[in-house]
Amino acid sequence: MSYVQSIPPHDIEAHLAEHDNKSILRFITCGSVDDGKSTLIGRLLYDAKLVFEDQLANLGRVGSPGAANGKEIDLALLLDGLEAEREQGITIDVAYRYFATSKRKFIVADTPGHEEYTRNMVTGASTADLAIILIDSRQGILQQTRRHSYIASLLGIRHVVLAVNKIDLVDFQQQVYEEIVADYMAFAKELGFASIRPIPISARDGDNVISASANTPWYRGAALLEYLETVELDPTDQAKPFRFPVQMVMRPNADFRGYAGQISCGRISVGDPVVVAKTGQRTSVKAIVTYDGELATAGEGEAVTLVLSDEVDASRGNMLVAPGARPFVADQFQAHVIWFDTNPMMPGRSYILRTETDSVSATVTTLKHQVNINSFIREAAKSLQMNEVGVCNISTQAPIAFDAYKDNRATGNFIIVDRVTNATVGAGLIDFPLRRADNVHWHALEVNKSARSAMKNQLPAVLWFTGLSGSGKSTIANELDRILHAQGKHTYLLDGDNVRHGLNRDLGFTEEDRVENIRRVAEVAKLMADAGLIVLVSFISPFRDERRMARELMEEGEFIEIFVDTPLDECARRDPKGLYEKALAGKIANFTGVSSCYEAPENPELHIRTVGHQPTDLALAIEEFLDCRIGGQMTPLQRPT
Repeated sequence: MSYVQSIPPHDIEAHLAEHDNKSILRFITCGSVDDGKSTLIGRLLYDAKLVFEDQLANLGRVGSPGAANGKEIDLALLLDGLEAEREQGITIDVAYRYFATSKRKFIVADTPGHEEYTRNMVTGASTADLAIILIDSRQGILQQTRRHSYIASLLGIRHVVLAVNKIDLVDFQQQVYEEIVADYMAFAKELGFASIRPIPISARDGDNVISASANTPWYRGAALLEYLETVELDPTDQAKPFRFPVQMVMRPNADFRGYAGQISCGRISVGDPVVVAKTGQRTSVKAIVTYDGELATAGEGEAVTLVLSDEVDASRGNMLVAPGARPFVADQFQAHVIWFDTNPMMPGRSYILRTETDSVSATVTTLKHQVNINSFIREAAKSLQMNEVGVCNISTQAPIAFDAYKDNRATGNFIIVDRVTNATVGAGLIDFPLRRADNVHWHALEVNKSARSAMKNQLPAVLWFTGLSGSGKSTIANELDRILHAQGKHTYLLDGDNVRHGLNRDLGFTEEDRVENIRRVAEVAKLMADAGLIVLVSFISPFRDERRMARELMEEGEFIEIFVDTPLDECARRDPKGLYEKALAGKIANFTGVSSCYEAPENPELHIRTVGHQPTDLALAIEEFLDCRIGGQMTPLQRPT
């Protein structure tokens, strides 16, 4: 069977027109390590004569040493393009390939099987219509097979090809094939796939890849490529409501304002009414502009610039939508989260959440449960480890516009980014908004912070003392509180131990509980600052992320981080509560500085070194800093150390 056509010169235009009208199938290959994903796609391209001669020549030079038998070219190298992939014989990154046959066009994403590269599998699956899940005939269903199948289902893939590979290595035994198929069908019945097509193959030798193999007379179904050419996909729903995430506001001159982006779903025509999702402003489309000229109408996937009839506020991060079917706009929602990072996801910690066009600070307020990928049982969990999937409630600092992922992939997904490293640590699929976000609004108060501060004749501030246990935080904070009170200042001291007797009595000392401990205290400190108080907060607060979260809750210049810097051995020598002795003996778990890390501030407003200084002198230095700050005399170079 040949897929290379000889086209007479006079038929080129007709051929190109026919090519443009072919349907496109986007599919991925996934499964466990060494199941043969790259080899399968390489074999498919090679046998279908879809590989250029220079590629084959290069493959012959590069691939021979790593070939399975030492003589044949290694077809996996058609996909594994990175040097590290060729050296190790594994897939690391997602490799995309485009090819076409006489019946259909294809975009294939070859995804890695290693657990540490699960994020890349998610990337490839996010736009796929079909998944080829490979299983090694000798090993059967593995945990990564289950994980990739679950993620494929979660990401909305409806069709699966179960490629039982390396069937030649089990002597083409029908029984082995049928047992694997039965096991997978039993496992996948809860995943909701519309179709699962099992095919026995040998990617290395080409059995049942392009055409039926004589080695499997017991298999009566279609070969892989034949099935890919004919599988019926879910029809594109042209009735989906219009969604246009704004990527950029175009202002080439004073006479033109356009909103550039890509239509994620639906259609739009000149004259159609639209609404700005976040503000509810109504207008209509005056013109649809492209590089090649103006259009009367445009649809899903087209990159256009919309000119509107009225001046509206629709900057990047907003959406233009159909008036009769608007998206959700909320700052709280439930989502399925897939965690990628080696550091666990912790409720209460602040991250950056990015949608297709928006970027906001966000916090996982509740981890409702983790999903066991083997049994699909919902299990209680306090954090998500690498490659785990959980259902979470998420709160964003500002409302975002979104749809449920099941209704719209493009506007229903997001990624989670670490605030410090800027690494992508997770991906999420939005389930629905939390209705309390619609029902709870900030109530404007007649007496505000300025009025309360003026009455007290002071500027509100949050003095955040951080340092190891025994560093002297509480002693210095207490002394400063006494000095300020004697001056007639209105203050309140929040001490870590005292707060754990009431507000935070339900929290322990795990990393997750420490994060929640600081979140609650930061919210209380914010309310006290709003009352016009000078709030002294004395907490170990070992993690930079949580201290940063507390800072961002306050107004500019209101948060003053004070690093009480005392060496660990000096803290252990002081040991006012006898805790270090117990921690060093292993009697106290998760003790900061001993069995749990402390992340020292990198740029605090005040860096207080306690060795050789009296608490009263240090408190007076802080009080002097506050006086200068209030008087507007302080510069960064004058900060006392």
